[in-house]
Amino acid sequence: MRSIWNGAISFGLVSIPIKLVNATESHSISFRQIHLADGGRIRYRKVCEIDEQEVTASEIGKGYEDADGSIIPITDEDLGSLPLPTAKTIEIVAFVPATEIDPLQMDTAYYLSANGVPAAKPYTLLREALKRSQKVAVAKYALRGRERLGMLRVVDDVIAMHGLLWPDEIRATDGVAPETDVSVREAELDLADALMATLGEVDMDTLHDDYREAVEALIASKASGEALEPAASGDTGGGKVIDLIAVLENSVRAAKKARGEEAEEAEESESASVAEVTSLAARKKSGGTGAKKKASASATPRKATAKKSTPGRAPAKKTGARSTTKSTAKTATKKTAKTTAKKATPKKSATA
Repeated sequence: MRSIWNGAISFGLVSIPIKLVNATESHSISFRQIHLADGGRIRYRKVCEIDEQEVTASEIGKGYEDADGSIIPITDEDLGSLPLPTAKTIEIVAFVPATEIDPLQMDTAYYLSANGVPAAKPYTLLREALKRSQKVAVAKYALRGRERLGMLRVVDDVIAMHGLLWPDEIRATDGVAPETDVSVREAELDLADALMATLGEVDMDTLHDDYREAVEALIASKASGEALEPAASGDTGGGKVIDLIAVLENSVRAAKKARGEEAEEAEESESASVAEVTSLAARKKSGGTGAKKKASASATPRKATAKKSTPGRAPAKKTGARSTTKSTAKTATKKTAKTTAKKATPKKSATA
């Protein structure tokens, strides 16, 4: 990879010669401006305002416009002679936990490459120290005419540096949050949690730029003279009052369907229903007989148990309706015997 800056990392009294290379690249498709009438390229020409002549890149320098409109020329030699220790040095000023760096400050990312064999030892020392401390290094450096803030961390076996915005370059959040007071119900939070759990995690390497692919397909179809079918515009529902619960429920279902979970749940539910539900005709046909058999089967062991007695113990006295029935039967037997005895006794004759 081509280096864009050569310098050194200042790590206390240790100096590590390094080369700075871009860690990222843009894959966005760029367009040219054309003249709609004939398709000709539109180009910008750099013209001097004084003599109205076009100038080349070698004739162009830097200048600062003062408040009164006058231009103060600034050369590269002027900037190079500034009394800054960071002019050609990435100066480490502190080591902090990564959580102390606000992600809003993150800017362009670079790889730091050891510049030459002698730089390998101190480079490796700094890399391993960062790994073991589980911290990041905060540094200052100068690039493209200004001093910048950076964060050094380890990526695989390489020291990477993220350019950071200065804290005063981060805007405050005033006026960004909703101005109206909104209350969120527990049910809505539960559904949001369910949706988050259903979506789960993602392999970042599988994500890609759908818009770029669509633009490439459009360019290919235009070049070949084929017509490209326009995509259906989706209704985003902007500005509409929505039922948040219903939308969340639909989102959970859609996420499960995308992962194939909905089909599995439907199969499990269907098999459970077949196992438990009996047809009405079958229940009418077997209902009475089955109930009687069940009652008879359950009554038989209880009767047998009642007849058994534990050795050495008197049988338990029967109470309630059964005792009353037995008592009534005894009384009726006595009355019947008494009546029979009276009928059987011979009557005395009147003559005697």
